[in-house]
Amino acid sequence: MSKTRVLVSGASIAGPALAHWLHRRGAEVTVVEQSPGLRPGGQAVDARGVAKEVIRRMGLDAEIRAVCTDTAGAYVVDADGKVLDTHRAEENDGDGYISEIEVLRGDFAQVLYDDTRDGVEYVFGDRIAELSQDADGVDVTFAGGDQRRFDLVIGADGLHSALRGMVFGPREQFVRHLGLVLAFYTVPNEFGLDRWMIDYHQAGRSAGLRPVHDAERAIAMLSFPSPEFDVDYRDVEGQKRLLREQMAGVGWETERILAHVDSTPDFYLDQVAQVVMDHWSSGRVGLLGDAAFSASPMSGAGTGLALVGAYMLAGELAAAGWDPEVGFARYEERMRTYVEDNQEIGRMHVQMLTADPDAAPAPEPDVDALMALVERAVGGPELPDYAGVPDSGPTG
Repeated sequence: MSKTRVLVSGASIAGPALAHWLHRRGAEVTVVEQSPGLRPGGQAVDARGVAKEVIRRMGLDAEIRAVCTDTAGAYVVDADGKVLDTHRAEENDGDGYISEIEVLRGDFAQVLYDDTRDGVEYVFGDRIAELSQDADGVDVTFAGGDQRRFDLVIGADGLHSALRGMVFGPREQFVRHLGLVLAFYTVPNEFGLDRWMIDYHQAGRSAGLRPVHDAERAIAMLSFPSPEFDVDYRDVEGQKRLLREQMAGVGWETERILAHVDSTPDFYLDQVAQVVMDHWSSGRVGLLGDAAFSASPMSGAGTGLALVGAYMLAGELAAAGWDPEVGFARYEERMRTYVEDNQEIGRMHVQMLTADPDAAPAPEPDVDALMALVERAVGGPELPDYAGVPDSGPTG
């Protein structure tokens, strides 16, 4: 009997994580990525709670921990650099403000790629140009001209998912701008960073610096409120102009950080947004990660949602005998509450960051309800063992 053929679009974190589990469950997997290779660097991503258990089940705990940023904690400072608050990585069993598992996105993707490259076909520098599906499969035409047929197609291609647009509709139907814009990029470590992140806030804007393994570099992080966002995410020069305009006059080390914006090799700016969908599948096409349920970087849960979602999606499809109707439905049922809790955390964080300091203070939150929400968002859903489902075991 031939293996189930699955095409995954996107080779950041969600895509290769799904490829790991699909391969272990017995599928024949192809991952297509528009970029010519893995994208290095990027922001630091975290794994908390249930996501750490998924990493352990993948057999990649040692490999992921080996590339952690080794951030000791975070200082919140005032304009003069005086420390106002301290957060340590070991707080809350490593699942607090600074996670014990914190890795640059590119390093995380590299670990997943190295783990799967021998058993999974990777196609870089190409993308899905067209697809059509019937009751038995999906015909895919690639931009490079290749035409192939798959049993299932999964979009793990991020907030601006092209596959979601092809199958489910325009991005405006699903992407919810939260009123905040985030930028980050590499700068020389001329600020004396040593394993501690530094964070500064002023009237809804923030500037921060994050250490990395290379002591000569640091990651700059800047954010500002913006009720509307109409800058093309591909217009890098326009984004840089917007960043300079919005961050002008912000105190602390902001001007020194902005001085490196033209020379940095990895500038990134985008809206802080969530993806809200009634369903994450249509026929034989499904979505995973930010493409399906972005909770925004302000949730701190994007990587966790991707990892747990990959485990659930592959497990439920295999448990259903690769029946997409049954497998996709069970995946959504198991993931929905976890997604919604983390999206609520993301919205609350943005509201805190963008609150008008001159406005009347907001009512005190229900602390018990808030703590219960955080516990659910971090703890996540119960991970089924999928007894009886094929599992070739981790490759590491």
